[in-house]
Amino acid sequence: QVQLVESGGGLVQPGGSLRLSCAASGSIFSINAMAWYRQAPGTQRELVASISSGGRPNYADSVRGRFTISRDNAKNTVYLQMNSLKLEDTAVYYCNADGWLAARRPFDVWGQGTQVTVSS
Repeated sequence: QVQLVESGGGLVQPGGSLRLSCAASGSIFSINAMAWYRQAPGTQRELVASISSGGRPNYADSVRGRFTISRDNAKNTVYLQMNSLKLEDTAVYYCNADGWLAARRPFDVWGQGTQVTVSS
């Protein structure tokens, strides 16, 4: 099995920065894409950013230019650097990863979520 553990959420003022981390552990053979999603109260979960195994990033229009996704393949960890935070960035942020287990079975797992609150 694979587990994702997120960290780095919290309370920040508008214009501030936060860095989220998500570490994958378990019987992992390889990880394909890793991604961050978010869900605000009363809304659907939406993709914030994703990154391929080769490091190619993809961003939602609402965060492009403010957020940066990166990954450390040696540590099976993905990061989300969030700058110039806005009130509308407030949400629970979830990490997602898919890949292959050591037993050559596929996996697609979610983290438990970390709260990001932007407020003055």
